Amino acid sequence: MSDSPKPTEIKLHKKSATLEIGFDTGESFTYSAEYLRTHSPSAEVQGHGPGEEVLQLGKEDVTIEKIEMVGNYALCPTFDDNHDSGLFAWDTLYDLGKNYESNWKRYLARLEEAGYQRKDLSK
Repeated sequence: MSDSPKPTEIKLHKKSATLEIGFDTGESFTYSAEYLRTHSPSAEVQGHGPGEEVLQLGKEDVTIEKIEMVGNYALCPTFDDNHDSGLFAWDTLYDLGKNYESNWKRYLARLEEAGYQRKDLSK
């Protein structure tokens, strides 16, 4: 775990509802609040084992109220829908950044399979 990428910079952008994290690898990722909320490592989202994931609906306009450091290994964001039980370890955040495109496509496909129509927030 000691050679896992570590954040060098963490910025919460409340207006755009994004979290920007720079890592010691030189890479930087920007995560939407919706992406973090729907991919939270919490049991509420992930379930208690493989195949128990709970599809998160209606999170298009969720925002991050605050972020708290948890020791030297994780962040705990509090979302405006009162979700605050996801501990995002550095390696989880790095993985979410590296695999954003495939994770997001899979999430959108799952929403479509469930018959859920995402709100268009650009209006």
